[in-house]
Amino acid sequence: MIVSVVAGNPKPASRTLTAASLLASTLTGKDPDHVVDVVDLGAGLLGWGDAAVAEAVETVAGSDLVVFASPTFKATYTGLLKLFLDQFSTSDGLQDVTAIPLMLGAGPAHYMAPDLLLKPVLVELGAIVPAAGLYVVDKLYDDTEAFAPWIDRWGAVVLASANATVSAGDR
Repeated sequence: MIVSVVAGNPKPASRTLTAASLLASTLTGKDPDHVVDVVDLGAGLLGWGDAAVAEAVETVAGSDLVVFASPTFKATYTGLLKLFLDQFSTSDGLQDVTAIPLMLGAGPAHYMAPDLLLKPVLVELGAIVPAAGLYVVDKLYDDTEAFAPWIDRWGAVVLASANATVSAGDR
């Protein structure tokens, strides 16, 4: 299974990136195969045809399981993550990719943001999102116990979805 992490935080090497990587490794028992810190793609996200952006898109689209992570920013995911997601074609850009929407925030007020805001975009791009998104209070970004209830409830479902693609020989 190819596991990737995409972090859409405007700050490089952010808590969001750490949380997404930790979620991926806790869930799968291994470090992610690929990590895309979207901020590193820079101005190439503002147009079409940038080689580094195209490579990142290809890497993510070729993954079986991807954690898409963002801080909660103005009550939604970041514009930076949106710029990256805009690079994928509608309906099949993330075909056969099992996705986990993960968002971090200061408090519980935006608890539903991953499901209400990020999940629909991932589905529109063709991703399989078989479970509820995960919202983590940002001060717990590196605490695996913050992920434990979600993993206990949804981990087997997410892994079964990702493994189904691998078993079908699609990757």
